[in-house]
Amino acid sequence: MTPRFCLPLLLLAAPAPALAADSFHFENDILPILGRYGCNSSGCHGKAEGQGGFKLSVFGSDPDADVAALTKEGRGRRVFPARPEESLILRKGSGRTAHGGGTKLVYGSEDYQLVRDWIAAGTPVGSPDAPRVIGLRVEPGERVMGVKAEVQLRVVARYSDGVEKDVTHHARFQSNNEMVATVTATGLIRSLDVPGEAAVMAAYLGEVGLFRTIVPRPGPPAVAQNLPQYNFVDQLVDNKLAKLNVTASPVCDDAEFLRRVYLDLTGTLPPPAAARKFLADPSKDKRVKLVEDLLKTPEFADLWAMRWADLLRVERAALGHERAYGYYSWVRNSVAGNKPFDQFARELVTAEGPLAEIGPANLYKVVTKPGEMAGAISQVFLGVRIGCAECHHHPFDRWTQADYYGMVGFFAPVAARGGKDAEAVFATGDPATNHPRTGKPVFAHALGATAPDANPKGDRRLVLADWMTRPDNPYFARNLANRVWGWLLGTGLVEPVDDARATNPPSNPELLAALAKYTTENKYDVRKLITLITASRTYQTSSRPNATNEKDERNFSRAQFKRPDAEVLLDIVCQATGVPERFTGSPGTTRAVQLWDSKVRSDFLKLFGRPNRVTACECERTREPSVAQVLNLLNSPDVQAKLSHEAGTVARLVREQTDDGKLVEELYLTFFARLPTAAEKDFAVGHLKTHTASRRQAVEDLAWALLNSTEFLFNH
Repeated sequence: MTPRFCLPLLLLAAPAPALAADSFHFENDILPILGRYGCNSSGCHGKAEGQGGFKLSVFGSDPDADVAALTKEGRGRRVFPARPEESLILRKGSGRTAHGGGTKLVYGSEDYQLVRDWIAAGTPVGSPDAPRVIGLRVEPGERVMGVKAEVQLRVVARYSDGVEKDVTHHARFQSNNEMVATVTATGLIRSLDVPGEAAVMAAYLGEVGLFRTIVPRPGPPAVAQNLPQYNFVDQLVDNKLAKLNVTASPVCDDAEFLRRVYLDLTGTLPPPAAARKFLADPSKDKRVKLVEDLLKTPEFADLWAMRWADLLRVERAALGHERAYGYYSWVRNSVAGNKPFDQFARELVTAEGPLAEIGPANLYKVVTKPGEMAGAISQVFLGVRIGCAECHHHPFDRWTQADYYGMVGFFAPVAARGGKDAEAVFATGDPATNHPRTGKPVFAHALGATAPDANPKGDRRLVLADWMTRPDNPYFARNLANRVWGWLLGTGLVEPVDDARATNPPSNPELLAALAKYTTENKYDVRKLITLITASRTYQTSSRPNATNEKDERNFSRAQFKRPDAEVLLDIVCQATGVPERFTGSPGTTRAVQLWDSKVRSDFLKLFGRPNRVTACECERTREPSVAQVLNLLNSPDVQAKLSHEAGTVARLVREQTDDGKLVEELYLTFFARLPTAAEKDFAVGHLKTHTASRRQAVEDLAWALLNSTEFLFNH
């Protein structure tokens, strides 16, 4: 006979009625809940080491491992089918037991009850033949919204058996432009008071959908300014601005254009004599001719080679001096010779041979693993980040692990061989690449292509190079056009410029498509692309805002203030003061942009964001201002030494110019590439006349003020 005191315990252990085990499917029913509440995100249990001893695959990329973690690890303590409510996952998730992530599953809610019933049914995995999600649809797909308006999204999943299901309550949402529109965890869109465009991603079980909104500027229609349209760039920009009810600023004056294009193309300031000549030239085509002349200068090759060297990781620490210099020389010679960009990419992707002789082959000595090679090539030449798909389905894009390892397969045979003095890169053999989760072979194939039944014969990289440089490649020309646009305008049409994906669309899709078409039609001639963009009114727009575009930062209605790269900023400080910087191991005439070695010590370059070249990401170069930067320019003894140097600009002008007015003009031409206004000239001359006894000191003070001005420190 059972003792009376045991009866309550027996009643407590009695399982509650549960749904049949075959009615559950872990991947379709439970994973969406874990994803909806962020349990398997990289900031919680989905990070590499897990959280609190419990690890899930990131965004549910490995359902089998997640089932094992929930039901078997920790002696099965996380689930308790005999009394599901007492399962640790439910107690912590509902906040009944202390949980670092807080309350996620509200006790008794629909999601709570579903997890509880799954546990009560014995935590079934479900049939492997169950329907899978194959696509998402977001409703509405797009909407023009007023300022501070709201739209509720509906997310519909399409399954492999044709069934559709509303999954809004389990989808993840993210806006790519929170200055224009934000989104809540439930899919409620709220527009703000900044005109522009935003794209909101909805993600569910590895699939993504998109909602796009345009928020026009409120108020009466913008007054037409009858601004000129110099080429198709302006027409497509104006079409977008009309939708936003925004008017572009007028064309900039000659002085603003002169300084802007010198900095963008050569990283230098216009010499005062060249500035005087350009400003006095009445020719209507002088801007086009100036660009043509600058593209032929060695300074253009220096600056644009530095940009590509950053991305292609010309790094002395990994290569040594001679090989790093050989790699850099190949990059610079390619820029100086205007090598077509498809040829440039092909030579680098397929490079092989002795590292001391074949410059581009050194890339494969800097990035030595096939996964790193695939990631670097994809990011630099396609503008696509595939690294996230190495361990799991890309959380914001279509790429799966199979896509990632398909790209890795092209580089699996590539390796450096030989001794230190005779090392060479070759692609040999036919190594297999296996899917890390399924163990099945993944044969080399390009992004978005159907997986083949075998690897290509010979050097697989030749197949990749052919695919990349085809005119119909969906990424290559667009990436080049977007990067060049970003370098010239300060913001890419796709931003960040190396993160092209469906959930991060271009701010002006029509313009990017047109630029890509122009690029392919002109045989990937980078100089022609630069000439086209700089000839547009859009590039030549004034930086002065009007009442309609003062909040616009993505649609190119006005020129943006751009902080020069660290190397360019140091160079123009040296150029304006007339005193070059001396770098260890380099001649005194070396400019910072000519430093092929990114490891040359310079406190200034480090402070202002020079990249270390340890990744292929544009984000390595930081342009965010800081208090330390401001204090450095205001108080640096190095800057002061340049201003007061006996061979510097100030000392020379004091000796040569006895006329204060002409001296002031020369200073303004030196620092700003323009003549002073009447008020500026009167003020500066008055300052010098009140300090006649210490004229040189007064000129140094004036030069110091000009150097620390926003007009000097920014390209605009």
